[in-house]
Amino acid sequence: MKQTFAGSGQPLLIELQNYEKQGISIWLEGFPSNSDEVSETMFVRENVDYMRDYVFDEGALSELRFDVVKTEE
Repeated sequence: MKQTFAGSGQPLLIELQNYEKQGISIWLEGFPSNSDEVSETMFVRENVDYMRDYVFDEGALSELRFDVVKTEE
């Protein structure tokens, strides 16, 4: 069963699913991932900031990477 999210998680899931349909790979913390895993992780860990990196190959988007932004305390 596919999990759905209330609030802000659902738009992210839909956005990432659209990237996957276009053949764009999704990465989370340096590992291959998918739209479900990334959106769920970001929804559950809402107090953690993620940086989104777009990787292009010959002018076309080929990868979307999400990495935690570490801040010094």
